[in-house]
Amino acid sequence: MKFFRLVIALFISLLFITEAHSVTPTKQQIEQFKKLPKSQQEALAKKYGLDLSMLGSAGQNENQSENEVTDTVMPRGMFNDDEDNKQISAEEKFKPEEDKLKPFGYELFSGEPTTFAPSESALVPDSYIVGPGDTFTINLFGKETSAEEVIIDREGRLTISKLKPVTVSGMQYSDVVELIKAKVKQEIIGTEAYVSMGKTRSIRIMVLGEAYKPGAYTVPSLASITHALFVSGGISEIGSLRNIQLKRAGKTVTTLDLYNLLIKGDSSNDVILKPGDVVFIPPVGMRVSVEGEVRRPAIFELKKNESSQDLIAMAGGFNAAAYPQKTVVERYTGNSSRTVLQLNLSKRDAYKPNDGDVIRVPSSSKELDNAVTLLGAVAHPGNYAWHEGKTVSQLFGSLKADLLPIADYDYSLIVRETNLRGDIELHQFSLINAVSGEEDLELKPRDIVVVFSRFQSLESEENALAGMALTKEQLKQQEKIKLWDEYEERKFYEFIDLGSALDKELAETLSKEKEQEVLSITELLTNKEELEEHEYAVFSRKRLLKPILAKLNQQANSDDGLQIIGIRGEVFYEGVYPKPVNASVKGALLAAGGLKESAYLKSAEVTRFAGKSNLEHISIDLSRLVNDESSSSFELQSKDTINIYPIPNWQQDRKINIVGEVKFPGVYSISKGETLAEVIERAGGFTEFSYPEGAIFTREETRKQQQQQLKKLSEDLRRDIASKSFNNSITDASLSYQDMNNLINDLANVRAVGRLVIDLPAIMNGQRHLEVEDQDVLYVPSKRSSVSVVGEVNFSGSHLYQEELSLNDYLSRSGGLKQRADEDRIYIIKASGLIEVPNEGSWFAVNNNFQLSPGDTIVVPLDSDYIDNLTLWSTATQIVYQMGVAVAAISSL
Repeated sequence: MKFFRLVIALFISLLFITEAHSVTPTKQQIEQFKKLPKSQQEALAKKYGLDLSMLGSAGQNENQSENEVTDTVMPRGMFNDDEDNKQISAEEKFKPEEDKLKPFGYELFSGEPTTFAPSESALVPDSYIVGPGDTFTINLFGKETSAEEVIIDREGRLTISKLKPVTVSGMQYSDVVELIKAKVKQEIIGTEAYVSMGKTRSIRIMVLGEAYKPGAYTVPSLASITHALFVSGGISEIGSLRNIQLKRAGKTVTTLDLYNLLIKGDSSNDVILKPGDVVFIPPVGMRVSVEGEVRRPAIFELKKNESSQDLIAMAGGFNAAAYPQKTVVERYTGNSSRTVLQLNLSKRDAYKPNDGDVIRVPSSSKELDNAVTLLGAVAHPGNYAWHEGKTVSQLFGSLKADLLPIADYDYSLIVRETNLRGDIELHQFSLINAVSGEEDLELKPRDIVVVFSRFQSLESEENALAGMALTKEQLKQQEKIKLWDEYEERKFYEFIDLGSALDKELAETLSKEKEQEVLSITELLTNKEELEEHEYAVFSRKRLLKPILAKLNQQANSDDGLQIIGIRGEVFYEGVYPKPVNASVKGALLAAGGLKESAYLKSAEVTRFAGKSNLEHISIDLSRLVNDESSSSFELQSKDTINIYPIPNWQQDRKINIVGEVKFPGVYSISKGETLAEVIERAGGFTEFSYPEGAIFTREETRKQQQQQLKKLSEDLRRDIASKSFNNSITDASLSYQDMNNLINDLANVRAVGRLVIDLPAIMNGQRHLEVEDQDVLYVPSKRSSVSVVGEVNFSGSHLYQEELSLNDYLSRSGGLKQRADEDRIYIIKASGLIEVPNEGSWFAVNNNFQLSPGDTIVVPLDSDYIDNLTLWSTATQIVYQMGVAVAAISSL
């Protein structure tokens, strides 16, 4: 009971997890959901975590009234798993994330005052005005040699040893150097002076206006306007970068435009400061935002008379993908609203910027202009230049060099868009005819040329390539096929726009439904085994046509209908194909891989939808339509199905394999209605060592039926165990659950032999009649001289056959029965495969007088009571034993 509660709790938790990750479908998706059968609606809803109640009538309960309102409110935590459980509106949740534009240049500053200062070893400009506190290093060479460092005192005087003090304050640095040299030369004869600047003084300045932290600052005397900006933390968000003023004694000395420094590297206006200077930052002027396909999207500050060209230059120019001819400008009109202008920024002075303008430069279309795309089994897939009059043949220099060895020369398609909605039409052609000029179709811009493989299954394609003498280049091309597959599939779905992943799956699912409707595919599935998705060749018709058929189904309407046709019967690749513009019966047959040798050309049938529910059957003469190139009297229509009949009494290559003790064993071709006795006579009859009573005859159809029975049996057993697992009595069984599970897995993995029990001596004597079929196998063993004992005995094995020994004697020679043996159900598998049960001589034992024969197998089954009376176990063990006996008999030949 605890286990049952645990399972229920786990199921409920999983249900809530699935619900929390569900999505909200669009109206278009809901409409597509309604077209699907209920089972597929449930499957897709489970996969994407959808609540069927959201789909309206598609998922509405039959007992729910039409006027009842369906609650489609999603759980609060559905879209957000934050700890705060904040509610987010649908508009905010699905609003596209956009990179917020920032004003240009402000990131240069840290936003905090800094101790940034010019280097003390920096070169002092000649125009530098010296003053109290500046230090000079003076080196004397000649008659006297000395080195000293002197400082300009508060009076502005410079005092040098052995020289008269001189006033230098207010002089330029270059003049001071010349003055000192001249004074030394004059007053100390024979001595030459070398003068350089030592430490510079500090000065007091003011940074005011829209600075991050305005105020008074002490900076080195070599500091410039930019240094003042750095020490004050930079410019605030509303400060101007283009009108930074240096005021001295109440007058504006110069104006610094940081854009010239940041964009052009021009620092000519970044002058050296003087004591008492004021760096004033006014508020920002006109601002314009530039975003989209420019190299430097940002918010820029503009001066008066600056044009749109100046603005684009600030933004770094256009990207290569820009389309400035369709630039959009959003502008405030001054009456509490905004307007939109469309401009061509490629023209000079296209417009005059206004404060607050937002300029969006769009990107050019990603669609290729004047190009066609080549996909499929080609050596060089990709985009090719298009020009007026270009044809299919011009895409290929040589079919041998430009196509893969697997390419189909008879069936290719051109996928072409027909309108702005992206609807497509198909044009079919043959590569051979195109190159020869017979069917060289003219291409249009954005066409996609698809070349198919001539193989449908991956296995047959690989087998064919293995037998070809391929060059090294061709082998390298085969290795790239998987990469091409990913590239070409992406190109296909970009061109054939099916929408989102859910839209794509819906379109392909609905397309498959239409295929079944056209072909009556359920009839075909009973006779043919469908390949798995990964078993199809990369460039097979099945894989390359899948998105095309989905698109045709998506664009179908009441006017044009669904442009597909179905082909079945004696063709190589039955299925549904797109109906091309130049559709013909011959083209349809080429699309299906061509006619088989067994096709009946005198008559075929076309099934046509004459209305919503009416069908019309039209008989056609294939020989005339296929061979007469000028014949166009019969036109295919939407959803036509062509049924190709086989030649009456067509004899396919049917074979039977005879192995063992016949004079001429081997594979023999057989005709319809031929008997086994006739084939054995053709094989020369039995040898003197043969044992016909133990012959083993297998049939492929029987093997398939047995395999299905084994699969069903293992599923029934597993279901039976699961239903009994909640019964406490299971714990009292002799076998553990693991043992039972292992036995079920072994049963599921058993491969059926397909043995058909026959009485070969009776067949040869004419008492029995058996017609042989394709893939039949007859094993004729040599004479046997042993009896085998298997099952629940202590020592399973084979014993020499002795006529006087009884059943109990053989059991005794095998060590007797095990404790779990079912003594009442012992049975004998005769050498011919027949099952015989000895007559019961008593209530507890079998008849000891049962007659055994050479090659017989005694089977002692397991007592099913030891595993909690599971009634199917007895059948399971018998099948396993019989399979083992048959396989052992075959392997001994």
